[in-house]
Amino acid sequence: MTTDLEAIDLFDAAVLDDPYPMYRALREQAPVHRVPGTDFYLVASWAAVTEATQRPAEFSSHLTGVLVAQPGGAPTTFDLDATGQGVHVLATADGDIHAAHRGIVGPALAKRVRTLGPFVTALTERLWAEELDGDRIDWATGVADRLPLAVIAELVGVPGGDAPTLLPLAYDSTEMLGGVVADGRMPALITSAAELAHYAYLAINHAKTRVVQTNSPRTLLEILVASIAAGAIDEQQAVLIVVQLIGAGGESTAGLIASAARLLATDPALQTGLREQPELVPAFLDEVLRLESPFRGHHRHVVADTRLGGVDLPAGSHLLLLWGAANRDPAAYPDPDVVDLHRPRGRAHAAFGAGAHFCIGSALARLEATTAITLLLERTERFGLIDAESPRWVPSLFVRRHATLPLRITRA
Repeated sequence: MTTDLEAIDLFDAAVLDDPYPMYRALREQAPVHRVPGTDFYLVASWAAVTEATQRPAEFSSHLTGVLVAQPGGAPTTFDLDATGQGVHVLATADGDIHAAHRGIVGPALAKRVRTLGPFVTALTERLWAEELDGDRIDWATGVADRLPLAVIAELVGVPGGDAPTLLPLAYDSTEMLGGVVADGRMPALITSAAELAHYAYLAINHAKTRVVQTNSPRTLLEILVASIAAGAIDEQQAVLIVVQLIGAGGESTAGLIASAARLLATDPALQTGLREQPELVPAFLDEVLRLESPFRGHHRHVVADTRLGGVDLPAGSHLLLLWGAANRDPAAYPDPDVVDLHRPRGRAHAAFGAGAHFCIGSALARLEATTAITLLLERTERFGLIDAESPRWVPSLFVRRHATLPLRITRA
């Protein structure tokens, strides 16, 4: 792959599958790089990404535009907030609004996560039993995709049986942010976004009845309804919070669970080591998060004319903070491209974001991934990729997730 930054096609299939040569070139040549012909800047070095997250007054988390591919042409910016009146919640909110939403959702999630272990274990065991077909399992579609959405449904307080319906709606919502939309597919993605918002609206209104009846909010839906009644948020914000939790809440965990299995499938010695020392699974998952960051990056909106990494940034332009590039920066991590289970934990990776916007669901993602990978190791003597069925990545600038991950299993 060429490392001439001006010649790189961000949406080339080879670059989407393996972005790391491009990330290396960006770090070495232009840590803050303007995508030619657009108002988007890629931010790739640990220093520049960290600095951007520490300057929220100049780099807003408001999601106002995304890079999109044009068939046969250069990338362009798709404006998501033409009027400047967009409603932003949680991950895309700033300042006091973000803090208020986090103050509502964060404690509720933390309280429930402490009690979810048995539920996650039982669900993982059920998915394993359902999806294992002889000596074969598609770990991505069978476990990595299904587990997080079912857990999110339990947390939010919607029927678990709705998870299969919510899964494609959730993935469609993040597909739009990934910039790779097949010709003619955008209407279907917009329809999915509308369906997910309508589902959230109906769920919140149904929860209003439960809160009145119980007067003791338990699920996240009920807590949001109580917050509406208290005037802390309005109904539109509550709907968007639910949409964000369902739409993005499963993405990072699905990416982590599948990437962890793929790294193990290609390294039998690492498998053996973790079977012998299962207490190292959390350290392994931290390395997976660093090496294959489930969100390749997040967006920032440039509020006023400023500079970053020696580059002038005009007001109204956009940043894509590349967690996946920063997490492999040798200035932050010696031997950044290898799995090191004993890597010093002094510097946290950026896979879950940074600063005030550090992922609110990180503890839940770790719980689910630890449970799933522990089960995979315990139930197998070994496992590997299937030569005739190569795994596939979802083509996206935004997420790093497997579309398929067929594994050949030798049972323990």
